[in-house]
Amino acid sequence: MRTDLFDFDLPADRIALRPVSPREAARLLVVRPGQPSELEDHTVGDLADLLRAGDCLVVNDSKVIAARLKGRRIGRGEVEPSIEATLHKRIDGSHWRAFILGAKKVQVGDILRFGSEGRVCFLDQLDAEVSHKDEGGEVNLSFSYTGPVLDQAIAERGDMPLPPYIASKRPPDAQDRDDYQTLFAREDGSVAAPTAGLHFTPALMERLQARGVAVHKVTLHVGAGTFLPVKSDDTEGHKMHAEFGVVTAATAAALNAARAKGGRIVAVGSTALRTLETAASDDGLIREFAGDTAIFITPGYRFKAVDLMLTNFHLPRSTLFMLVSAFSGLSTMQRAYRHAIDSGYRFYSYGDACLLYPER
Repeated sequence: MRTDLFDFDLPADRIALRPVSPREAARLLVVRPGQPSELEDHTVGDLADLLRAGDCLVVNDSKVIAARLKGRRIGRGEVEPSIEATLHKRIDGSHWRAFILGAKKVQVGDILRFGSEGRVCFLDQLDAEVSHKDEGGEVNLSFSYTGPVLDQAIAERGDMPLPPYIASKRPPDAQDRDDYQTLFAREDGSVAAPTAGLHFTPALMERLQARGVAVHKVTLHVGAGTFLPVKSDDTEGHKMHAEFGVVTAATAAALNAARAKGGRIVAVGSTALRTLETAASDDGLIREFAGDTAIFITPGYRFKAVDLMLTNFHLPRSTLFMLVSAFSGLSTMQRAYRHAIDSGYRFYSYGDACLLYPER
């Protein structure tokens, strides 16, 4: 499909730079394609009333790491140019894939030094060697530490990897370490938040439990590729970055059993949805899964495992807007986004949400 079909104009003042408080006070646009009440305005706090007993929320329990590192190139010439690296995929205990801002300054064999002083005496500096560089500027970094020691060093020196549309307007700060993390975050590995999960509070979870709505967890470690725009004129020319996901056998069995009894599977965010659709077979059964997924969902895709979707409002021409258009229909989502813009909804990671029903 042509990429420009997924374009729209968004006023700059609709981009949220901070989340609302409490988180469940965010607005919620309920979208029911083809129904008389196609668009309804609610808040996320109404979610327990909008769902039914027996429904299953599926959340992503990946935890965002402080993946944006600032440093300099050392050991080659008198000049030590500044470097900014965003880690986006762990290879093993001491190696990461990374995007480099200013990639022309580095070459294979260079040493990058991030920070000069740490809060732990033996972590006074964090060095990494550029062991591989792609034509597009992505690199492999081989760090001087490994395992938990490396994780601690990154956490001490790194900043939360706020999306470009926020980071270009203000620097990350201590508040973002809480704001840009979901209630469900357990498994270190994401460099972008599964943002639909940011809206949940303990109070909302209690109301959902009282309603009889179950919550199940999957893991998808979100990569920085989620921020990359679709540059090709046609969706077929876009390549998705692979991300590592997990669906346990216990979670798959619980979701299949709930669906067999008439419960609906409600994916909290595009990451949970993509993980479930990767794990599902053509007959709709969800299987145990652990591995990479690069699933790219555009209109025409037949959904197998997900009945409803809770998600934020996404960027124009993005793979995420293409995904929601596949789920609820392009014309429906164009009307929904026009309503959201006209009604003052807040967009993107720290913004408001929508509850999507599928196009029939």
